[in-house]
Amino acid sequence: MLWKRFDLDISSLLAGVQWLFFLFTNTVLVPLSVGHALDLSSAEIAASLQRSFILTGLLCIVQALWGHRYALMDGPAGVWWGLVLGICASAPAMGMDAAAVAANLTGGFLLSSVIAVLLALLGFLKLLQRVFTPTVMGIYLLLLTFQLANTFFKGMIGYNDGGQWDLQLAGLSLFVIAVVTVIHLKAKGKLGQFSLLAGIVVGWIAYAVLFGSGGSAAAAAGTLEMWHWLPWGLPAFEPGIMLVGLIAGLVNMTNTLTGIIAAGKLYQEEAEDKQYIRSLLFTNLFSIVGACFGLIPFGTFASSIGFLENTKVLRRSALIIGAALLMLVGFVPPLSGWLALMPMSVGSAVLFVAYLQMFGTALKSLSGASLNAKSIYRIALPVLTGIGIMNMPATAFAEFPPLLAPLASNGLVVGVIVAIGMEAFVRWERFDGKSTGTAVQKESYSIK
Repeated sequence: MLWKRFDLDISSLLAGVQWLFFLFTNTVLVPLSVGHALDLSSAEIAASLQRSFILTGLLCIVQALWGHRYALMDGPAGVWWGLVLGICASAPAMGMDAAAVAANLTGGFLLSSVIAVLLALLGFLKLLQRVFTPTVMGIYLLLLTFQLANTFFKGMIGYNDGGQWDLQLAGLSLFVIAVVTVIHLKAKGKLGQFSLLAGIVVGWIAYAVLFGSGGSAAAAAGTLEMWHWLPWGLPAFEPGIMLVGLIAGLVNMTNTLTGIIAAGKLYQEEAEDKQYIRSLLFTNLFSIVGACFGLIPFGTFASSIGFLENTKVLRRSALIIGAALLMLVGFVPPLSGWLALMPMSVGSAVLFVAYLQMFGTALKSLSGASLNAKSIYRIALPVLTGIGIMNMPATAFAEFPPLLAPLASNGLVVGVIVAIGMEAFVRWERFDGKSTGTAVQKESYSIK
Protein backbone atom coordinates (compact mmCIF):
# COMPACT_ATOMS: atom_id res chain seq x y z
CA MET A 1 0.00 0.00 0.00
CA LEU A 2 2.83 2.41 0.86
CA TRP A 3 4.42 1.68 -2.53
CA LYS A 4 1.20 2.61 -4.36
CA ARG A 5 0.41 5.54 -2.09
CA PHE A 6 3.60 7.39 -2.99
CA ASP A 7 3.80 6.20 -6.61
CA LEU A 8 7.18 4.54 -6.15
CA ASP A 9 9.03 3.46 -9.30
CA ILE A 10 12.57 3.25 -10.63
CA SER A 11 12.77 7.02 -11.13
CA SER A 12 11.72 7.52 -7.49
CA LEU A 13 14.44 5.13 -6.36
CA LEU A 14 17.08 6.98 -8.40
CA ALA A 15 15.76 10.29 -7.10
CA GLY A 16 16.01 8.83 -3.60
CA VAL A 17 19.68 8.00 -4.14
CA GLN A 18 20.19 11.54 -5.40
CA TRP A 19 18.52 12.82 -2.22
CA LEU A 20 20.83 10.55 -0.18
CA PHE A 21 23.92 12.30 -1.52
CA PHE A 22 22.34 15.72 -0.94
CA LEU A 23 21.44 14.83 2.64
CA PHE A 24 24.81 13.22 3.30
CA THR A 25 26.87 16.09 1.88
CA ASN A 26 24.91 18.66 3.90
CA THR A 27 25.22 16.63 7.10
CA VAL A 28 28.64 14.99 7.25
CA LEU A 29 30.77 18.11 7.74
CA VAL A 30 28.82 19.34 10.79
CA PRO A 31 29.65 16.62 13.36
CA LEU A 32 33.18 16.35 11.96
CA SER A 33 33.98 20.05 12.37
CA VAL A 34 32.15 20.42 15.70
CA GLY A 35 33.84 17.29 17.06
CA HIS A 36 37.29 18.62 16.20
CA ALA A 37 36.43 22.04 17.65
CA LEU A 38 35.47 20.40 20.96
CA ASP A 39 38.54 18.12 20.98
CA LEU A 40 36.46 14.93 20.81
CA SER A 41 38.11 11.58 20.11
CA SER A 42 37.78 9.79 16.75
CA ALA A 43 35.38 7.27 18.31
CA GLU A 44 33.21 10.07 19.71
CA ILE A 45 33.15 11.85 16.35
CA ALA A 46 32.25 8.60 14.57
CA ALA A 47 29.37 8.01 17.01
CA SER A 48 28.22 11.58 16.50
CA LEU A 49 28.21 11.05 12.73
CA GLN A 50 26.06 7.95 13.05
CA ARG A 51 23.57 9.65 15.37
CA SER A 52 23.41 12.66 13.06
CA PHE A 53 22.64 10.50 10.02
CA ILE A 54 19.94 8.53 11.83
CA LEU A 55 18.14 11.48 13.43
CA THR A 56 18.41 13.63 10.28
CA GLY A 57 16.93 10.86 8.16
CA LEU A 58 14.16 10.18 10.66
CA LEU A 59 13.28 13.88 10.97
CA CYS A 60 13.06 14.25 7.18
CA ILE A 61 10.65 11.29 7.02
CA VAL A 62 8.53 12.63 9.89
CA GLN A 63 8.34 16.08 8.31
CA ALA A 64 7.43 14.68 4.88
CA LEU A 65 4.64 12.53 6.30
CA TRP A 66 3.26 14.55 9.23
CA GLY A 67 5.10 17.90 9.46
CA HIS A 68 5.25 20.44 6.66
CA ARG A 69 4.58 17.59 4.16
CA TYR A 70 6.98 18.94 1.53
CA ALA A 71 10.15 17.48 0.05
CA LEU A 72 12.41 19.69 2.16
CA MET A 73 15.52 18.65 4.04
CA ASP A 74 15.63 19.10 7.80
CA GLY A 75 19.08 18.68 9.28
CA PRO A 76 21.83 20.28 11.40
CA ALA A 77 21.04 23.99 11.26
CA GLY A 78 23.63 26.15 9.52
CA VAL A 79 23.11 29.14 11.82
CA TRP A 80 23.80 26.94 14.85
CA TRP A 81 26.79 25.32 13.15
CA GLY A 82 28.47 28.68 12.57
CA LEU A 83 27.58 29.85 16.07
CA VAL A 84 29.02 26.74 17.74
CA LEU A 85 32.29 27.01 15.82
CA GLY A 86 32.46 30.71 16.68
CA ILE A 87 31.90 30.08 20.39
CA CYS A 88 34.52 27.31 20.38
CA ALA A 89 37.03 29.70 18.79
CA SER A 90 36.17 32.34 21.41
CA ALA A 91 36.41 29.93 24.36
CA PRO A 92 39.93 31.00 25.50
CA ALA A 93 38.80 34.65 25.63
CA MET A 94 35.85 33.59 27.80
CA GLY A 95 38.12 31.61 30.12
CA MET A 96 36.42 28.30 29.27
CA ASP A 97 37.89 24.97 28.25
CA ALA A 98 36.37 22.64 25.65
CA ALA A 99 34.45 20.61 28.25
CA ALA A 100 32.85 23.73 29.76
CA VAL A 101 31.90 25.04 26.31
CA ALA A 102 30.33 21.69 25.40
CA ALA A 103 28.27 21.61 28.60
CA ASN A 104 27.02 25.17 28.10
CA LEU A 105 26.22 24.48 24.46
CA THR A 106 24.09 21.53 25.52
CA GLY A 107 22.21 23.81 27.90
CA GLY A 108 21.82 26.42 25.15
CA PHE A 109 20.48 23.84 22.68
CA LEU A 110 17.91 22.57 25.19
CA LEU A 111 16.74 25.99 26.37
CA SER A 112 16.48 27.44 22.87
CA SER A 113 14.55 24.44 21.55
CA VAL A 114 12.11 24.40 24.46
CA ILE A 115 11.42 28.12 24.03
CA ALA A 116 10.92 27.64 20.28
CA VAL A 117 8.31 24.94 21.01
CA LEU A 118 6.50 27.26 23.42
CA LEU A 119 6.60 30.16 20.95
CA ALA A 120 5.16 27.96 18.21
CA LEU A 121 2.30 26.84 20.48
CA LEU A 122 1.62 30.42 21.67
CA GLY A 123 1.17 31.83 18.17
CA PHE A 124 4.54 33.53 17.70
CA LEU A 125 4.40 32.41 14.08
CA LYS A 126 1.90 35.18 13.29
CA LEU A 127 4.39 37.83 14.39
CA LEU A 128 7.19 36.09 12.51
CA GLN A 129 5.10 36.08 9.33
CA ARG A 130 4.45 39.82 9.63
CA VAL A 131 8.13 40.54 10.15
CA PHE A 132 9.30 38.21 7.40
CA THR A 133 7.81 40.05 4.42
CA PRO A 134 8.41 38.91 0.80
CA THR A 135 11.20 41.47 0.55
CA VAL A 136 12.94 40.15 3.68
CA MET A 137 12.50 36.60 2.43
CA GLY A 138 14.04 37.52 -0.93
CA ILE A 139 17.00 39.19 0.77
CA TYR A 140 17.41 36.16 3.04
CA LEU A 141 17.50 33.81 0.03
CA LEU A 142 19.95 36.05 -1.82
CA LEU A 143 22.34 36.13 1.12
CA LEU A 144 21.92 32.40 1.69
CA THR A 145 22.78 31.79 -1.97
CA PHE A 146 25.92 33.92 -1.70
CA GLN A 147 26.96 32.24 1.53
CA LEU A 148 26.48 28.70 0.22
CA ALA A 149 28.02 29.46 -3.16
CA ASN A 150 31.09 30.90 -1.43
CA THR A 151 31.41 27.87 0.83
CA PHE A 152 31.06 25.29 -1.92
CA PHE A 153 33.18 27.27 -4.38
CA LYS A 154 36.06 27.13 -1.91
CA GLY A 155 35.43 23.42 -1.43
CA MET A 156 35.45 22.60 -5.12
CA ILE A 157 38.75 24.43 -5.80
CA GLY A 158 40.48 22.95 -2.73
CA TYR A 159 40.93 26.33 -1.05
CA ASN A 160 42.97 25.96 2.16
CA ASP A 161 43.69 28.06 5.24
CA GLY A 162 46.84 29.37 3.60
CA GLY A 163 44.83 31.07 0.90
CA GLN A 164 45.95 28.68 -1.83
CA TRP A 165 43.89 26.50 -4.12
CA ASP A 166 44.47 23.28 -6.03
CA LEU A 167 44.45 23.76 -9.80
CA GLN A 168 43.94 20.06 -10.47
CA LEU A 169 40.94 19.89 -8.15
CA ALA A 170 39.56 23.07 -9.70
CA GLY A 171 39.90 21.55 -13.17
CA LEU A 172 38.07 18.41 -12.08
CA SER A 173 35.34 20.52 -10.49
CA LEU A 174 34.86 22.46 -13.74
CA PHE A 175 34.46 19.11 -15.50
CA VAL A 176 31.84 18.00 -12.95
CA ILE A 177 29.97 21.30 -13.33
CA ALA A 178 30.00 20.87 -17.11
CA VAL A 179 28.61 17.32 -16.81
CA VAL A 180 25.80 18.44 -14.50
CA THR A 181 24.96 21.48 -16.63
CA VAL A 182 24.92 19.63 -19.96
CA ILE A 183 22.73 16.81 -18.61
CA HIS A 184 20.39 19.27 -16.93
CA LEU A 185 19.99 21.44 -20.03
CA LYS A 186 20.23 18.92 -22.86
CA ALA A 187 18.89 15.62 -21.54
CA LYS A 188 15.35 14.74 -22.58
CA GLY A 189 12.65 13.20 -20.44
CA LYS A 190 13.42 12.25 -16.86
CA LEU A 191 17.16 11.90 -17.44
CA GLY A 192 17.66 15.60 -16.79
CA GLN A 193 16.23 15.16 -13.29
CA PHE A 194 19.26 13.10 -12.30
CA SER A 195 21.96 15.52 -13.40
CA LEU A 196 23.23 15.94 -9.83
CA LEU A 197 23.47 12.19 -9.29
CA ALA A 198 25.28 11.80 -12.62
CA GLY A 199 27.72 14.54 -11.63
CA ILE A 200 28.53 12.82 -8.33
CA VAL A 201 29.06 9.39 -9.96
CA VAL A 202 31.17 10.71 -12.84
CA GLY A 203 33.11 13.08 -10.59
CA TRP A 204 33.81 10.40 -7.98
CA ILE A 205 35.13 8.01 -10.61
CA ALA A 206 37.29 10.73 -12.17
CA TYR A 207 38.63 11.72 -8.74
CA ALA A 208 39.52 8.10 -7.94
CA VAL A 209 41.38 7.77 -11.24
CA LEU A 210 43.30 11.01 -10.80
CA PHE A 211 43.91 11.18 -7.05
CA GLY A 212 42.93 7.84 -5.51
CA SER A 213 40.40 7.48 -2.68
CA GLY A 214 39.79 10.24 -0.15
CA GLY A 215 37.49 11.12 2.69
CA SER A 216 37.40 11.10 6.44
CA ALA A 217 38.91 8.28 8.45
CA ALA A 218 36.80 9.26 11.44
CA ALA A 219 33.62 8.33 9.64
CA ALA A 220 34.85 4.82 8.98
CA ALA A 221 35.34 4.01 12.65
CA GLY A 222 32.37 2.35 14.28
CA THR A 223 31.48 2.48 17.95
CA LEU A 224 29.38 0.37 20.28
CA GLU A 225 28.34 3.44 22.33
CA MET A 226 26.51 5.28 19.59
CA TRP A 227 23.64 6.35 21.87
CA HIS A 228 25.71 7.54 24.84
CA TRP A 229 23.47 9.86 26.92
CA LEU A 230 24.72 13.46 27.33
CA PRO A 231 28.16 12.81 25.78
CA TRP A 232 29.04 16.50 26.24
CA GLY A 233 28.38 16.36 29.98
CA LEU A 234 25.55 17.68 32.14
CA PRO A 235 23.94 20.86 30.74
CA ALA A 236 25.27 24.16 32.05
CA PHE A 237 23.67 27.57 31.62
CA GLU A 238 26.15 30.41 31.19
CA PRO A 239 24.02 33.58 30.67
CA GLY A 240 25.95 34.92 27.70
CA ILE A 241 25.78 31.67 25.73
CA MET A 242 22.10 31.35 26.61
CA LEU A 243 21.35 34.82 25.21
CA VAL A 244 23.23 34.20 21.97
CA GLY A 245 21.55 30.79 21.71
CA LEU A 246 18.08 32.32 22.00
CA ILE A 247 18.89 34.73 19.17
CA ALA A 248 20.17 31.86 17.05
CA GLY A 249 16.98 29.92 17.81
CA LEU A 250 14.82 32.80 16.57
CA VAL A 251 16.90 33.14 13.40
CA ASN A 252 16.63 29.38 12.89
CA MET A 253 12.83 29.63 13.01
CA THR A 254 12.98 31.89 9.96
CA ASN A 255 14.57 29.01 8.03
CA THR A 256 11.36 27.05 8.51
CA LEU A 257 9.23 30.00 7.47
CA THR A 258 11.33 30.76 4.38
CA GLY A 259 11.59 27.14 3.31
CA ILE A 260 7.87 26.43 3.58
CA ILE A 261 6.83 29.66 1.83
CA ALA A 262 9.21 28.98 -1.07
CA ALA A 263 8.14 25.32 -1.23
CA GLY A 264 4.50 26.36 -1.35
CA LYS A 265 5.26 28.39 -4.48
CA LEU A 266 6.96 25.41 -6.11
CA TYR A 267 4.01 23.18 -5.25
CA GLN A 268 1.64 25.95 -6.40
CA GLU A 269 -0.23 26.05 -3.12
CA GLU A 270 -0.28 28.20 -0.02
CA ALA A 271 0.88 26.44 3.11
CA GLU A 272 -1.53 26.42 6.05
CA ASP A 273 -0.64 27.68 9.51
CA LYS A 274 -0.80 24.17 10.92
CA GLN A 275 1.97 23.09 8.54
CA TYR A 276 4.29 25.77 9.92
CA ILE A 277 3.40 24.87 13.51
CA ARG A 278 3.82 21.12 13.00
CA SER A 279 7.14 21.69 11.26
CA LEU A 280 8.46 23.90 14.07
CA LEU A 281 7.30 21.42 16.71
CA PHE A 282 8.94 18.41 15.05
CA THR A 283 12.15 20.31 14.30
CA ASN A 284 12.58 21.51 17.88
CA LEU A 285 11.46 18.28 19.53
CA PHE A 286 14.14 16.49 17.52
CA SER A 287 16.57 19.25 18.52
CA ILE A 288 15.85 18.51 22.19
CA VAL A 289 16.51 14.81 21.62
CA GLY A 290 19.61 15.60 19.58
CA ALA A 291 21.00 17.88 22.31
CA CYS A 292 20.83 14.95 24.73
CA PHE A 293 23.04 12.98 22.33
CA GLY A 294 25.60 15.67 21.51
CA LEU A 295 24.10 17.07 18.27
CA ILE A 296 23.48 20.69 17.32
CA PRO A 297 19.83 21.78 16.80
CA PHE A 298 18.04 20.94 13.59
CA GLY A 299 16.48 23.32 11.10
CA THR A 300 14.59 23.31 7.82
CA PHE A 301 16.96 23.84 4.91
CA ALA A 302 15.68 26.67 2.75
CA SER A 303 18.52 25.66 0.43
CA SER A 304 16.46 22.57 -0.48
CA ILE A 305 14.57 24.88 -2.85
CA GLY A 306 17.61 25.12 -5.12
CA PHE A 307 17.91 21.34 -5.16
CA LEU A 308 14.20 20.93 -6.00
CA GLU A 309 14.33 23.51 -8.77
CA ASN A 310 17.38 21.83 -10.29
CA THR A 311 16.05 18.27 -10.19
CA LYS A 312 12.35 19.08 -10.77
CA VAL A 313 11.52 16.11 -8.51
CA LEU A 314 8.91 17.31 -6.01
CA ARG A 315 7.70 13.86 -4.94
CA ARG A 316 7.92 13.26 -1.20
CA SER A 317 8.61 9.59 -1.91
CA ALA A 318 12.07 10.48 -3.26
CA LEU A 319 12.99 12.35 -0.06
CA ILE A 320 11.61 9.54 2.09
CA ILE A 321 13.74 6.97 0.23
CA GLY A 322 16.85 9.14 0.52
CA ALA A 323 16.22 9.76 4.22
CA ALA A 324 15.69 6.04 4.87
CA LEU A 325 18.97 5.30 3.10
CA LEU A 326 20.71 7.93 5.25
CA MET A 327 19.37 6.21 8.36
CA LEU A 328 20.72 2.91 7.03
CA VAL A 329 24.11 4.55 6.55
CA GLY A 330 23.98 5.65 10.19
CA PHE A 331 23.13 2.17 11.47
CA VAL A 332 25.85 0.44 9.40
CA PRO A 333 29.30 1.97 10.12
CA PRO A 334 30.95 0.47 6.99
CA LEU A 335 28.42 2.34 4.84
CA SER A 336 29.25 5.57 6.69
CA GLY A 337 32.92 4.93 6.02
CA TRP A 338 32.31 4.21 2.34
CA LEU A 339 30.23 7.36 1.75
CA ALA A 340 32.76 9.40 3.70
CA LEU A 341 35.27 8.51 1.00
CA MET A 342 33.29 10.67 -1.44
CA PRO A 343 35.57 13.61 -2.29
CA MET A 344 34.21 16.80 -0.78
CA SER A 345 35.40 18.71 -3.85
CA VAL A 346 33.05 16.66 -6.04
CA GLY A 347 30.14 17.11 -3.64
CA SER A 348 30.88 20.84 -3.41
CA ALA A 349 30.92 21.23 -7.20
CA VAL A 350 27.56 19.47 -7.55
CA LEU A 351 25.94 21.49 -4.76
CA PHE A 352 27.39 24.70 -6.22
CA VAL A 353 25.34 24.03 -9.36
CA ALA A 354 22.26 23.03 -7.36
CA TYR A 355 22.27 26.22 -5.33
CA LEU A 356 22.49 28.41 -8.42
CA GLN A 357 18.78 27.76 -8.84
CA MET A 358 18.10 29.38 -5.50
CA PHE A 359 19.39 32.67 -6.89
CA GLY A 360 16.41 32.63 -9.25
CA THR A 361 14.05 31.88 -6.39
CA ALA A 362 15.39 34.91 -4.51
CA LEU A 363 14.85 37.17 -7.52
CA LYS A 364 11.30 35.86 -7.91
CA SER A 365 10.63 36.75 -4.27
CA LEU A 366 11.74 40.30 -5.03
CA SER A 367 9.96 40.54 -8.39
CA GLY A 368 7.15 42.68 -6.96
CA ALA A 369 9.51 45.44 -5.87
CA SER A 370 9.61 48.47 -8.15
CA LEU A 371 12.95 50.14 -7.48
CA ASN A 372 14.42 53.54 -8.18
CA ALA A 373 17.39 55.61 -7.06
CA LYS A 374 15.91 55.91 -3.55
CA SER A 375 14.11 52.64 -2.94
CA ILE A 376 17.12 50.60 -4.17
CA TYR A 377 18.48 51.03 -0.63
CA ARG A 378 15.70 48.66 0.48
CA ILE A 379 17.55 45.74 -1.08
CA ALA A 380 21.07 46.99 -1.72
CA LEU A 381 21.94 48.04 1.85
CA PRO A 382 21.15 44.73 3.64
CA VAL A 383 22.46 42.56 0.78
CA LEU A 384 25.75 44.39 0.33
CA THR A 385 26.23 44.70 4.11
CA GLY A 386 25.79 40.96 4.46
CA ILE A 387 28.13 40.18 1.55
CA GLY A 388 30.71 42.60 2.91
CA ILE A 389 30.76 40.82 6.27
CA MET A 390 30.92 37.42 4.58
CA ASN A 391 34.14 38.46 2.85
CA MET A 392 35.84 39.67 6.02
CA PRO A 393 38.24 37.31 7.81
CA ALA A 394 37.33 36.07 11.27
CA THR A 395 40.30 37.96 12.71
CA ALA A 396 38.52 41.23 11.87
CA PHE A 397 36.10 40.53 14.73
CA ALA A 398 38.77 39.68 17.29
CA GLU A 399 38.14 42.88 19.29
CA PHE A 400 34.39 42.23 19.55
CA PRO A 401 32.96 40.85 22.82
CA PRO A 402 33.48 37.07 22.64
CA LEU A 403 29.77 36.24 22.63
CA LEU A 404 28.87 38.95 20.14
CA ALA A 405 31.54 38.03 17.60
CA PRO A 406 29.85 34.82 16.28
CA LEU A 407 26.69 36.75 15.38
CA ALA A 408 28.38 39.95 14.22
CA SER A 409 30.63 37.95 11.89
CA ASN A 410 27.66 36.16 10.30
CA GLY A 411 26.79 38.18 7.20
CA LEU A 412 23.52 36.31 6.68
CA VAL A 413 22.23 37.14 10.16
CA VAL A 414 23.37 40.78 10.07
CA GLY A 415 21.94 41.31 6.58
CA VAL A 416 18.55 39.90 7.56
CA ILE A 417 18.47 42.00 10.75
CA VAL A 418 19.19 45.13 8.69
CA ALA A 419 16.45 44.16 6.22
CA ILE A 420 13.90 43.60 9.01
CA GLY A 421 14.79 46.94 10.60
CA MET A 422 14.46 48.81 7.31
CA GLU A 423 11.10 47.19 6.57
CA ALA A 424 9.84 48.09 10.04
CA PHE A 425 10.95 51.72 10.18
CA VAL A 426 10.92 52.98 6.58
CA ARG A 427 7.74 53.59 4.57
CA TRP A 428 9.03 52.39 1.22
CA GLU A 429 5.73 53.07 -0.55
CA ARG A 430 6.69 56.75 -0.53
CA PHE A 431 9.58 55.96 -2.85
CA ASP A 432 7.97 53.42 -5.17
CA GLY A 433 7.64 55.96 -7.97
CA LYS A 434 3.87 55.67 -8.25
CA SER A 435 3.03 59.01 -6.76
CA THR A 436 6.22 61.02 -6.91
CA GLY A 437 5.88 62.46 -10.37
CA THR A 438 6.96 61.68 -13.89
CA ALA A 439 10.62 62.38 -13.28
CA VAL A 440 10.87 59.71 -10.64
CA GLN A 441 8.89 57.22 -12.71
CA LYS A 442 11.34 57.63 -15.58
CA GLU A 443 14.22 56.55 -13.38
CA SER A 444 12.29 53.62 -11.91
CA TYR A 445 13.18 50.10 -12.89
CA SER A 446 12.05 46.64 -11.92
CA ILE A 447 13.87 43.41 -11.22
CA LYS A 448 11.07 41.37 -12.78
